[in-house]
Amino acid sequence: MWSSSRTAGAGPSGANRDYARTVSSDELRPVYLLLGTDRPKVRRALVRLRARFTAEAIELLSADTSSGADAVAACNALGLFGTDGSQLIVVEGVEQWKAEDADAVAAYLAEPGADSVLALVADGALKLPALVEACEKAGRVLGYDVPKPRDPWMWVRSEFERLGVRADAEAARALAEIVGENVVELEEEIEKIATWAAGEPVGRREIELLAVASGETYVWALTDAWGARDLPGVLTACETLIDRRTREPFGIAAALAGYVSRVRAAQAMVEEGLTTAEIAKRLKIKDYPARKLVSYANYTRDELDDAVVRLSELDAALKGASRLPAELELERALVAVTAPRVAATA
Repeated sequence: MWSSSRTAGAGPSGANRDYARTVSSDELRPVYLLLGTDRPKVRRALVRLRARFTAEAIELLSADTSSGADAVAACNALGLFGTDGSQLIVVEGVEQWKAEDADAVAAYLAEPGADSVLALVADGALKLPALVEACEKAGRVLGYDVPKPRDPWMWVRSEFERLGVRADAEAARALAEIVGENVVELEEEIEKIATWAAGEPVGRREIELLAVASGETYVWALTDAWGARDLPGVLTACETLIDRRTREPFGIAAALAGYVSRVRAAQAMVEEGLTTAEIAKRLKIKDYPARKLVSYANYTRDELDDAVVRLSELDAALKGASRLPAELELERALVAVTAPRVAATA
C-alpha cells in the first residue's frame, strides 16, 4: 500500500530525484499516479512526462466528465500519431472518481496495453486505496507534499536551493509571511526572485523589496465573471489561473463547461417551478451555489445552448482538432460564450 513517507517530496533530494529519474529517463511504465499538496512539483512531474510524447499523441481527459471506463477505453484505442504508436492519456481530478471507476482502471492495469501510458492526476485528497494499490503494482505512484503549515518556509528554502539560489531561513520565512501558504503563489514568487538573483544570495531585505502579496484566484473567479457577463474579468481570471499554473487550458475549459451546464439545468428547473432549495437538492449542492446558478438569468436559454455547443467545440480543439495554441483557442471560446449577442439588423 502506498504511503506518503515513501513518495512525498521532502526537499531537493530523495523523492525529487526519483520523480526526475522515473518521469524523464526510465523506461515508461503503464501508469503514473501523481498526487500531493505540493502542486508545483506535481505539475512539473506531469510536464516531464508529457515531454516524452508528441502533442498529437496526448489525450487530455477530466474526471468531471470522464469515468474510469472512459479512461480505459482511451487507453485501448489505437493511437494514430504517437511515436511507434505510443500514446499518453492524462486524466485530471481523479480524486472525484468513485469505487467503480477505480475498479475499471485496476482491471485494465492487470493487463495494460503495450502502447499506452495512463497518467492520473489528483488535485485533492485521494480516498481510493484500490486505485493507489493498482497503480503502485503496475507503474509508479509519485506523491509530493509540502511541509506542515507551521513550517512553509522549509519548503520555500528547498525550492530556492533547487533553483540554485542561496536563501537563509530568515529570507524563506519572510517570503512565507508576505505571500502566505499557497504553494502555487509561493512558487511564482520564488521563480521571479530566483531570476532576479541570478545565482546571488537572497536575504530578508531582498525578499521584502521584491515579493508581492497576492490573493488566491480560483476557477470560481472566472465563473463569477462569466455569470456577470464581465468579459475583461473572465479573461483576467483565466490568465491568472494559467500564469500561476493553477489550471491548464483544458482544466479551465472543463470547469466552465460543467458550470454552464449546471446554470442551464438550474434555469430549466426554475421554469418547472422548483424553488432554490429544491434545485439545490436535485443538483446535490448547497443553497448558496444554487442561488448563484439561478441568479444568472441574464443568459437566455438559447445562449446557454450555444455556450454548451461552443465549449464542446473547444474541448475537441484542445484534444487535437485545432492547430492553434491551446490558450488562443480558450480565449476565443471565452469571448464567444461571454459577450452579449449582437442583435441582427434589417
